[in-house]
Amino acid sequence: MNYNIPEGLKGLTEAEVEVSRKKYGFNSLEAVKKETWVNLLIDILKEPMLILLICVSFIYVLTGDYGEALFMFAAIIGVTAISFYQDNRSKKALEALEKLNEPLSRVIRDSKVVEIPTFEIAVGDLCITEEGNLINADGKIVHSNDFSVNESSLTGESFSVFKDSRSEDNRVYSGTITVSGLAVFEVESIGKETKVGKIGQSILNIKTEISPLQLQIRNFVKGMAVIGLIIFLAVCIFSFVKTGDFVTSLLSGLTLAMSVLPEEIPVAFTTFMALGAWKLMREGIIIKRSSIVETLGSVSVICTDKTGTITENSMQLKHLYDYRSDRIYEEPEFGTVELHELIDYAMWSSEPVPFDPMEITLHKIYEQTRKPDQRKDYQLFHEYPLEGKPPMMTHLFENGQKERIIAAKGAPEAIISVSNLSEEEKNKVRQLVKNFGDQGFRVLGVGRSHFEGNDFPDKQQDFRFDFLGLTVFYDPPKKGIKEVFRHIYDAGIKVKVITGDNADTTRAIALQAGIENKTPPVNGSEIVGYSEADLIKLSENTTLFTRMFPEAKLEVISALKAQGHVVAMLGDGVNDGPALKAAHIGVAMGNKGTEIAKSAAALVITNDDLDKLVTGIAAGRRIYANIKKAIQYIISIHIPIILTVSLPLFLGWVFPHLLTPVHVIFLELVMGPTCSIVYENEPMERNAMKKPPRALTDTFLNWKELSVSIVQGLIITAGILWIYQYSAGHGNDEAKTRALVFSTLIFANILLSLVNRSFHYSVLESFKNRNILLAGISVLVVLLLLVILYVAPVSGFFSVTALSINELGLTLLTASVSVLWFEIYKLIKRLYFRK
Repeated sequence: MNYNIPEGLKGLTEAEVEVSRKKYGFNSLEAVKKETWVNLLIDILKEPMLILLICVSFIYVLTGDYGEALFMFAAIIGVTAISFYQDNRSKKALEALEKLNEPLSRVIRDSKVVEIPTFEIAVGDLCITEEGNLINADGKIVHSNDFSVNESSLTGESFSVFKDSRSEDNRVYSGTITVSGLAVFEVESIGKETKVGKIGQSILNIKTEISPLQLQIRNFVKGMAVIGLIIFLAVCIFSFVKTGDFVTSLLSGLTLAMSVLPEEIPVAFTTFMALGAWKLMREGIIIKRSSIVETLGSVSVICTDKTGTITENSMQLKHLYDYRSDRIYEEPEFGTVELHELIDYAMWSSEPVPFDPMEITLHKIYEQTRKPDQRKDYQLFHEYPLEGKPPMMTHLFENGQKERIIAAKGAPEAIISVSNLSEEEKNKVRQLVKNFGDQGFRVLGVGRSHFEGNDFPDKQQDFRFDFLGLTVFYDPPKKGIKEVFRHIYDAGIKVKVITGDNADTTRAIALQAGIENKTPPVNGSEIVGYSEADLIKLSENTTLFTRMFPEAKLEVISALKAQGHVVAMLGDGVNDGPALKAAHIGVAMGNKGTEIAKSAAALVITNDDLDKLVTGIAAGRRIYANIKKAIQYIISIHIPIILTVSLPLFLGWVFPHLLTPVHVIFLELVMGPTCSIVYENEPMERNAMKKPPRALTDTFLNWKELSVSIVQGLIITAGILWIYQYSAGHGNDEAKTRALVFSTLIFANILLSLVNRSFHYSVLESFKNRNILLAGISVLVVLLLLVILYVAPVSGFFSVTALSINELGLTLLTASVSVLWFEIYKLIKRLYFRK
């Protein structure tokens, strides 16, 4: 953005910045103490699975089984390394997100406007703040126009305060919000020395609220841990009563406890969320909290602003309507003498340093058509900010000869209502405005007033204005926007347009953008009178909400939430802040969004491309589906491990301790990476964006899904116990039986990870979705199994014997029957739903 820097404001030089920084430091509160590798290691060693492994290792050492003890210590290193890898990936992803979320600030240095990270603001810097910005340091105003600030974060007062360099209170404070206009202030305090910094640093201690899914998973794991403890005690007591061997009983109990504990689930959740947020960041979607990724997949309504979201926010001046000549002029005619007054007053009613696209255009048109340029001759000495329903703004300028200009612009209805037109003339202008609106044009009215003396009215509406005409802008829909909305509708998501523009323009733009609309628009002023029940019904059925103000936007968002919708709100202005905060997911535009909008939002689209929201929703659905697949895989494979460890003991079978901690930990080392690394890498199923969104209140596994996983686990168990009895029935010894059972479990584990890639499509169809990690880990596990079976020292350690080709084939066949029956179930389900 180009700024006209007032003369005399040069800012600090680089050398002066360095001097200031050495004396006062950086603009940040005291940093949160970063975790060292020792802290990370201690946290990892607190994990229940590692505590169990350490206990087992020491028991082996005490009993003199040094080979098993060595393997257990190696397993501890392996599990710790995997945890470190996961934590490091998650940490790096979140650090990258934090870096992108670091706000930028505009400062004047060496007479140039530059953007710097906020923590680099130095005492003495000249900072620029404008509408929608958070103020990031304490300082004194040195230049301003139409500047007002909301200091509620410090004072508790919600109204705006107008300030300038000549005000009694000409200071601004960190943490407050610029409501209107622009100011340049000289920084006096930064970091802990600011007013907000002295109040306290409690913000550093705020804990991130955990998401519903996170809570469900935490409770599930806690429940399984309690069950594991009960089973551990039961097995220990039962085995000791039966055998009188305390050490063997303790090892049996610990083996079962290890098989019950699903410690992979919370690791998988953290990995999925952090890496999901990181991948979206690379797509240009900045997520403030990684748990938001989960909510994205549930979005059922998108509430979007019009300007800059659906449209380009380019604001091309297409027509000028001059009231005196009663003519509509097009672009080549803007230099016509009859338009001089209209162009003059349209420019004077804009900010002297414009930042709104329409005002920038009006200044450019003035430069091109009006000579001489009188902007330096007149000074803004009194102003009324943009306010009212519908809104308008008024500026008062004066030159050295005390000649005045009083110019106003705003919504045509607002300017018409304060003008001296007759009712017939007003209706004529209203019809013109409607005609322009029907074509999708944005229309502003322009007025001129005259006032002697300095006893100005409190409200700008108390001036009497001459109506000069209309400025007609066209802000075309973005390219490809129709395709974006088609994807949104295909995903079963509703779209609501919530805008400050009028009904005619909004309806026309919505039609051009491909937004489905069968109901008349509703005006913001109408919403105030509705009861809660009526508003819920209205918000459900209405698509276009026009002439909306912050309170009305908030009412609509709240009504949609009350209806049970998961709401994503897209906005970029100060007025969108409350609605962005209230929505389940507030989405701000990165390029044209105000700082307050970005601060209130949970998600920022860096290039303002609405299609990125569709990408985010798809990612949310993919991640949630993959988490469920990982959890269902974990439950299904844990059941046969638990029952294979416990049933032979409780039922008094010939080999009661078939699986030892060595075998269980090997399976755990296989399952951990499979669920958290491999499933996280699973691509989205092709029907995912054709399904309606899930309800946010859904549990991560409903009873139907849980029962499917349990049945899968029980049938695998049946296959494994059959091979156990088959082996024992043929007179095989414990080592051979263990080899058969262990091999069947490994093959079943690999096949289950392939089958559970989709609960709809066949395993062959799923192969079309390439996942190199899954293929790599599956091959690695088969190779390790072959090493365990056929390399003598290793097979001796695992207490197994080599299997013949026929025996190995039998284990693969048994595992295939135990797992692949699910393919028939999926086929029947597909055929049933096709009817």
